Amino acid sequence: MNRIPRAALLLGLAGVLPFAWGALTILLPALGSWSLDFLGPRLTGRTLLVLYGTIILCFMSGTIWGFATRAEGRHAAILYALSTAPALWALFLGFSSAMLALGFLALLLLDRHARAAGLAPPWWMRLR
Repeated sequence: MNRIPRAALLLGLAGVLPFAWGALTILLPALGSWSLDFLGPRLTGRTLLVLYGTIILCFMSGTIWGFATRAEGRHAAILYALSTAPALWALFLGFSSAMLALGFLALLLLDRHARAAGLAPPWWMRLR
């Protein structure tokens, strides 16, 4: 199956909404003020982008765990370990915008590896 499953596509697109909202509250100061007043700092601007970005990076890296179940031996062990790294990093060290950018770049490389190794479905990189 080469088509992205409809549910995965729709939920993936919906996952962009908090990023768009965070960016808009930075780019449009009046919207940012309104959001700060009515939604609070966690759902506004840079705080939202870093918080949600951390959550999404941890979620997306968790998919690597699923791919590791299809691998064997040392290859599987490395993928299991790498899939947990973002969550452990966030727990003990926190994240910044720069660290998130590096994390998403590393995840992209892992996703590409999983696809090339036949561990991810054919449509995987188009969803990413």
